[in-house]
Amino acid sequence: MKRNYKIAFYFLLVVIVGSGQGCKKYFELNENPNQVQNPPLNALLSTATQKAGLNSQRFAAFNNYYVQYLASPTSGSNTDTYQITDNSSEWDNAYYAMADLNDMITRAESSGATEHLGVAQLLMAFNLGLVNDTWGSGPYSDAFGTKGNLTPSYDSEEALYQTALSLINESIANLQKTTATQQLDAASDLIHGGDRAAWLKTAYAIQARFLNKISKKASYNPAAVLTAVDNSYQSNTDDAGMAVFSGVNPWAQIAINNAGALLGGWLSDNFVNHMNGTKYGMLDPRISHITDKTVNNDYKGTRNGAGNLGPAPSTVFDENYISLISPLSNRTSPLYLVTFAELKFVEAEAAFRSGPAGRTRAYAAYLAGIRASMDKFQVSTAEREAYIANPVVGVGEANLTLDLIFKEKYAATYLSPEAWNDARRYDYQYKDFRLPEGAVLSDPIRRVAYPTGERSKNGSNVPADVSLDTPLWWDQP
Repeated sequence: MKRNYKIAFYFLLVVIVGSGQGCKKYFELNENPNQVQNPPLNALLSTATQKAGLNSQRFAAFNNYYVQYLASPTSGSNTDTYQITDNSSEWDNAYYAMADLNDMITRAESSGATEHLGVAQLLMAFNLGLVNDTWGSGPYSDAFGTKGNLTPSYDSEEALYQTALSLINESIANLQKTTATQQLDAASDLIHGGDRAAWLKTAYAIQARFLNKISKKASYNPAAVLTAVDNSYQSNTDDAGMAVFSGVNPWAQIAINNAGALLGGWLSDNFVNHMNGTKYGMLDPRISHITDKTVNNDYKGTRNGAGNLGPAPSTVFDENYISLISPLSNRTSPLYLVTFAELKFVEAEAAFRSGPAGRTRAYAAYLAGIRASMDKFQVSTAEREAYIANPVVGVGEANLTLDLIFKEKYAATYLSPEAWNDARRYDYQYKDFRLPEGAVLSDPIRRVAYPTGERSKNGSNVPADVSLDTPLWWDQP
């Protein structure tokens, strides 16, 4: 998973060579005579793996305000208070990635490169899931191909979910094959270094996530979730992370900017109070591996919607921010698509929902998820075990609840875009979770408005506006 920084230059070259192949249809890009129009599969692999990591961060960078990991230092911020925002950049980046992946799938299929095909199908599902989980409906079946459709129709919310799930299943089938005409190139694969078996585990991990996401539906099948988990990660070393950047990790850049008074990446008081002992009467040791103490030697978050509380100016550092001390946000930290810690909480939830017979497995997975998360944050073994021994956490199998599973998963998925999906599935029932100050909705936000860029290019197909507290398909029975 770790890569030499020199690869960053190589990647930038690959982006110039490989981007925009499929995009030129939907996004009306002009053909550049200086651009190589037929990049090799491994160039597309480098582009695809890098874009997947960046898109994971890009989507988290706005939806983490909704789950209240982050808060704006500006009072009445649009993102904080559930107002309509323009996320054209995130939409375009997801579709740019999918357009490249469409080319990668086509070329891999035609050449029998089943390893590349499996990776491309999986990352297509990943990016499609980001669109589906953010806006609901979106172009897919009519968006790519050779017909040059510049105004593709929209697939329904459920259809996009089913398409992504089918892509994951196809990915698994291809990654199980050992007869590929071309193997993944280690230097070009910026996530798993060309390791087919590692990609197969990641495919099962993302499959488990997708299957667990429909927990409100009658079709939810906890046994299927657990089967996918069994075939996925066994430790933190399996995590799917991308750590090659043209500069530094984007979260680190936010921390660097904040230190220079370009404010951003402030931590919400909801998250800080979740960790600092305010809500549960015990300090979570992960907080010292997430953020620095304030100038007042404490941990203090910012109220969503309220902005900097003062009376000191916002540059005094009397509130908490994303920090370079964290293993998730230092200069070379990977951007994670999915982690072992998250999967253990998926397992705990699915086993719990399977009924009384699943409680032993659920409790074991719950504890394993806490340990995996603590280890990821580089908490000492002594602190980790002291935390688990606290009766607030180590409640025993008979006293395990979904509330405890979601409480601990919330801490473990800090800075993940998946956390917003969990918040909606859990109906935002985190302890002491409050609507933002000045919220324009009476209930928590559950979707984002379609971006202005898409409305200007494809307005006739964009679905009608609905209130942003309207649940998506998978977020309702």
